[in-house]
Amino acid sequence: MKHQFEPHKLKKKEIKAIQNHVIVTDMAFDVTITRGGLWIPNDNGTGNGIRPRWGRVYAVGKQEKDIRVGQWVLVAHGRWTRGLDIEDESGKRTIRRIDPKDILMVSDDEECPQLEGVSTAVHVDKKTMAE
Repeated sequence: MKHQFEPHKLKKKEIKAIQNHVIVTDMAFDVTITRGGLWIPNDNGTGNGIRPRWGRVYAVGKQEKDIRVGQWVLVAHGRWTRGLDIEDESGKRTIRRIDPKDILMVSDDEECPQLEGVSTAVHVDKKTMAE
């Protein structure tokens, strides 16, 4: 039986990254279903899943000068910590810490990172394996 833990309840201002660390959220590990019904599987943990992932910056340390909260960053494969489930003013989310040296690209645009290579002409719904 799998036990589910309640997320830590915090206010966003209570979470602070230290030094030059970056905390991200909204990393995509889910199954993607296109409007036409095609399933793009969650390939994390397989040979095909070895690729960088996009995440939205949730907090940055005081020493980090190049990254801002709200930007999207492309993180080298596997260069993030295990997720910590939290609940803040905007709802439940999973946060992960990354090191800025593992950031490959930065984007201010949400559309490009979220679709991860799927044409913007294709509508996608993010689904988890549990749904």
